[in-house]
Amino acid sequence: MTQSGQQTPANSAENPWPVRSVAVKVMQWIERLGSVWVEGQVTQISLRPGARTAFLVLRDPSADMSLQVTCEADLLRRSPVPLQEGSRVVVYGKLTFFTGRGTLSLRVVEIRPVGVGELLARIARLKALLDAEGLFDPRLKRPLPFLPRTVGLITGRASAAEHDVVSVAENRWPAVRFAIRNTAVQGPTAVPQILEALAELDRDPSVDVIVLARGGGSVEDLLPFSDEALCRAIVAATTPIVSAIGHEPDNPLSDYVADLRAATPTDAAKRVVPDAAAELAGVRELRARSAAALRGWVDRETRALAQLRSRPVLADPLREIDRRGEEIARLRTAARRDVDHLIRAEYTATRHLREKLTAVGPAATLARGYAVVQRVTGAERHVVRTIEDAPAGSQLRIRVADGAVTAAALGTRELGARQHTGGK
Repeated sequence: MTQSGQQTPANSAENPWPVRSVAVKVMQWIERLGSVWVEGQVTQISLRPGARTAFLVLRDPSADMSLQVTCEADLLRRSPVPLQEGSRVVVYGKLTFFTGRGTLSLRVVEIRPVGVGELLARIARLKALLDAEGLFDPRLKRPLPFLPRTVGLITGRASAAEHDVVSVAENRWPAVRFAIRNTAVQGPTAVPQILEALAELDRDPSVDVIVLARGGGSVEDLLPFSDEALCRAIVAATTPIVSAIGHEPDNPLSDYVADLRAATPTDAAKRVVPDAAAELAGVRELRARSAAALRGWVDRETRALAQLRSRPVLADPLREIDRRGEEIARLRTAARRDVDHLIRAEYTATRHLREKLTAVGPAATLARGYAVVQRVTGAERHVVRTIEDAPAGSQLRIRVADGAVTAAALGTRELGARQHTGGK
């Protein structure tokens, strides 16, 4: 609403705001922010002799963003630590929007250079944070391929680190292929460029391992390799990453989150590709050892066969059969002799029994003069044992040694009594 109490018309295509209104509104919103502390890296300093105002460009070390900064020239001249491009600073000031040009600038009244001690303390705090999140866990480390198809290399343009990695790797394995991405390795543009190159190589399916290489430097120079965004990008990558920064006293944080830390770029080249000469020598040694082992095995088996062939059972295979045949012949002879003896003994016993039977049999009795008397009654025959079995008038059959006699009983008489006739 306006001061007179009338409602301001809504902004629309029919009722647009003029540029001055938009500029004033932006200025009013920015002024509400008040004074702020800002940290960044100085990428440009413009300080003309005799000028009362100095111009700087303050850049975020982890992103491609920058901010225009103005200050009194004496503020730079009185700085206890001379500022130069690449210096990390903390400034205090107020954002100002210039409506006439539509530009934004940070007017600072205090500049504090960030010393090495403060940088190391920040790195230590970030290291503790990443370690607490488990990003240094050895179980997260991915193994390097034995023979990568393509090696991704992120390093400075025409740097000694690039020369060392490429030359050493090609000497070890002449067929190695590289996908090289040259980026800034220090300064405010290093982290964004390295992140872009890392993402590009990680997306390439032919790249099997990525090497971050730099030939050492001061703590300030190595700050990009301790950046939190870069460390998290290394952990999130799917391709194994080797950190070869080449700085022994104070390792950057990329050494801890990478899958492998190499002491130098040369060491990285030795880690990512095998030594062709050493591998060929190893193959030759294995072939020689396998050939020797095979010859030794053949010799042992030959000796074993010779020993087997020299045994009696194999030297004369029929010997045991002949020996067994002789034994079987002896056993057959003995068995036949025993059977013959048994048969003769049984034959003799049978003959004796037959003679005994013959001696006590009826034929022998009849031959001595005895006879068998039978009473014939029709078709039946009954042996006469007593005089009652043959009453007078009975038809009798008398069997003697050489035949039978038919007779009739005329009468009976008991031993010691007179004869009885049939009629009395």
